[in-house]
Parts: sequence; structure tokens; C-alpha cells
Amino acid sequence: MEKAQGIGGVFFRAKDPEALSRWYNDHLGIDPVGGTPWMQQGGYTVFAPFAEDTDYFGDQTKQWMINFRVTDLAAMIAQLTAADITVETRPEWDGEIGYFARLHDPEGNPIELWQPIGRAADTA
Repeated sequence: MEKAQGIGGVFFRAKDPEALSRWYNDHLGIDPVGGTPWMQQGGYTVFAPFAEDTDYFGDQTKQWMINFRVTDLAAMIAQLTAADITVETRPEWDGEIGYFARLHDPEGNPIELWQPIGRAADTA
């Protein structure tokens, strides 16, 4: 069986695509669509549908949440909070595979940040 090799893109609707692209570039370092697409570092990617009534994403009207791997979660949180972006952490989110934080983009889409540890960090 042929298998997908990875995620080639994440596409979603936005009220203001240009402003949202700038926000992701300015605060998370993700280059907007253009001449050269964003090049990711290798590592695990979790693909996991959730029950439709999950509260894991926060707002029940949101259909997706993207998770970004980071190398230094504390530094990323400091960078975001310095830009007046609210970031939430909870001890129960952290575990054997790493540390997590949550925020929302300007259109309310949930974002999870993940700093892998252990085996997960070895491949990141």
C-alpha cells in the first residue's frame, strides 16, 4: 500500500487571509505562501481525529487545531506574551512526550505548541 509521506500543506478559510498570514509569520516564523514554502524540521506528526463533542480545542465551533513543534517552549511563550498574545499552560497537559501550551490566532483558531522530550525529541 502506498502511504502519505507527510503533510504538504494546511489550508483553511480566513476572514482576512493576508493579515492572518502576516500574524503567523511575525509570531511563529511561518513564512506565508509565496515563492518558497515554509520548510519544516523533521519529527513526529500526530494525525488524530477527535470526537465531535471534544472540548480539547476550546471553542466548540472550531473544527481543527494545529500543533506546532518547538525547541524551546519557554522562549516561545515569552516571545508571544511580549507581543501581548495570551498563552495558556496547564501542568496536566505535560507528560512523557513533552510540554504543551495553547493560544489562538487573531481569528480564534486554536494553536497548540509542543516541545518534545525523550524519544520524541530525538527525531525532532
